[in-house]
Amino acid sequence: MAMDQEKQKRLTGPDALKSHIQAARQIAGILRTSLGPRGLDKMMVSSDGDVTVTNDGATILKLMDVEHQIGKLMVQLAQSQDDEIGDGTTGVVVLAGALLEQASILLRQRYPPNPHR
Repeated sequence: MAMDQEKQKRLTGPDALKSHIQAARQIAGILRTSLGPRGLDKMMVSSDGDVTVTNDGATILKLMDVEHQIGKLMVQLAQSQDDEIGDGTTGVVVLAGALLEQASILLRQRYPPNPHR
């Protein structure tokens, strides 16, 4: 186990922020194409061969095997939206991805994430 930890590089600072934003944006990008009247269905295949075809964001996220911690937070965001409202799971994840995309632009321009520093 110690060998695996040595092989993994721990990201810190701006590199960690970029990695987290990229993971969240990838999940938002997957769901974005299923949104709206021209939204596409996703075919999800589980490890045991079960096939699900859907364009429901909550279902897609439940069936995804997300390992990145920020990706898991995006799944929890959608689950909270589904529990409280019962709808809008895709929209809330896509919105979060769009906000993070704008945050990455600010980071590239070297604006600090916390202006009170």
